[in-house]
Amino acid sequence: MRLARNLPFILALLLTSAATPTAASEDAVTIAREWRKSHEQAIVQDFVTLLSIPNVASDTPNIRRNAEHILSLLPSRGFEARLLEADGGPPAVFAERTTPGAETTLLIYAHYDGQPVNAADWASDPWTPVLRDGPVELGGEPVPLEAPFDPEARLFARSAGDDKAPVIALLTALDALDAAGTPLSVNLKILFDGEEEAGSPHLPAILERHRDLVAADLWLFCDGPMHQSRRPQINYGVRGAWGFGLTVYGANRPLHSGHYGNWAPNPIMRLIELISSMRDGEGNILVAGYGDEVVQPSLSELEAVNAAPPVDEGLVRELGIGAPETDDRVELAIMRPAMNLRGIRSGDVGEAARNSIQTEATASIGLRLVPNQTPQYLREVIERHIRGQGYHIVYTPPTAAERAEHDRIALLDWTEAGYPAYRAPMDLPIAQRVAAIVDAVADGQLVHLPTMGGSLPLKLVYEAVETPILILPIANHDNNQHGANENLRLQNLWDAIEVYAAVITEL
Repeated sequence: MRLARNLPFILALLLTSAATPTAASEDAVTIAREWRKSHEQAIVQDFVTLLSIPNVASDTPNIRRNAEHILSLLPSRGFEARLLEADGGPPAVFAERTTPGAETTLLIYAHYDGQPVNAADWASDPWTPVLRDGPVELGGEPVPLEAPFDPEARLFARSAGDDKAPVIALLTALDALDAAGTPLSVNLKILFDGEEEAGSPHLPAILERHRDLVAADLWLFCDGPMHQSRRPQINYGVRGAWGFGLTVYGANRPLHSGHYGNWAPNPIMRLIELISSMRDGEGNILVAGYGDEVVQPSLSELEAVNAAPPVDEGLVRELGIGAPETDDRVELAIMRPAMNLRGIRSGDVGEAARNSIQTEATASIGLRLVPNQTPQYLREVIERHIRGQGYHIVYTPPTAAERAEHDRIALLDWTEAGYPAYRAPMDLPIAQRVAAIVDAVADGQLVHLPTMGGSLPLKLVYEAVETPILILPIANHDNNQHGANENLRLQNLWDAIEVYAAVITEL
């Protein structure tokens, strides 16, 4: 489906009062910019220190080190700060700073945990930040971590782009404003999550226990990449996230492929066939009933997508692909449910390959949900589909008796934490106020999109606090989020400092 590009009124609706920066936002931006220019070395060093602490969500000791380090940065910035914990989960860092006379309370959310790493895939140690003069993929070379910095230089480390940068950018904005004696216009609260990359399973309990503490007029999620056009964007929602493990079986011992090939079941082939029955090569999900819960985008949401600058042709060149899976533009494609094959494990390749038939094959499958899909319903339809392909489903490794009784067995692992999608109305008054401020800082270049392709626990938060939520991403779109050689372009950090300064003095 290709959309017409001649429906511009959504921008007029959303950018009301945003055409010209106000004096207050201009002052805050100038203050932040001048402070940054004279403190770049210290800012980058603070970022390097934070990035040097490993932060894989399952690494409990280092996750706590991250939380305690961030906690130590807050009292000197005027915050009352503490760690919030629930049921043995990693701590969330909470802090509050009140402003006399302020009528609006803003809570800024980010997360300090990161995805697992395979250090062998990185050009440098993921926990030793390295500054390069460009992307690794384009031959970027290390440069000294010394000011003055090229704004196009990139700092490489796990969580440089996802999601430690907002911590440093926000604290720097406060330093600049405090040094200039510029008051905030809001009561400011912050919550830095320690397990977002693991699905934030303990966050609902934390919010329930501390409902009054986290009360606010708006939650501003600072995570994710800017638009691929390099223009800043505001997102009004995210896809939900979930996933499962899928294992199928062959013989109970490895078999010689010459003696048993074409006779004994090959679990790798069976796994590939089963996955292909669930998803085709164009990204369409073939599971019957999978889309029955889906709420289609509204006219205003489609118009917002239509108004965004087109980036597909540039992305095809940038990513080195012949063509996308779909004819839809990328902003529309990410509004649909997605099934992603995250990995397959069985046997070996290259010099390690053996002429044998494996005993089992496992896939990790990630799901991206859209409103109103629920994990519970998707599990039902996926299991029904797998049974329809002739498989007996188990949830623990099959016994010898089960293997003898059933020709096809599928082990499903549903233990991964997940959550539904969330999408807020694009005409919320407080969201339009934030959008006007950000658009003013961006000289009228702000992009509005109904949803972000990635996932964040917005639905969990909304169900707990029933507060409007908005997403303000700051990372460069090509930051290698979740992958090897993750990075942040320094200009994105500089821009974030100015945007935060404007929002917390103008909202």
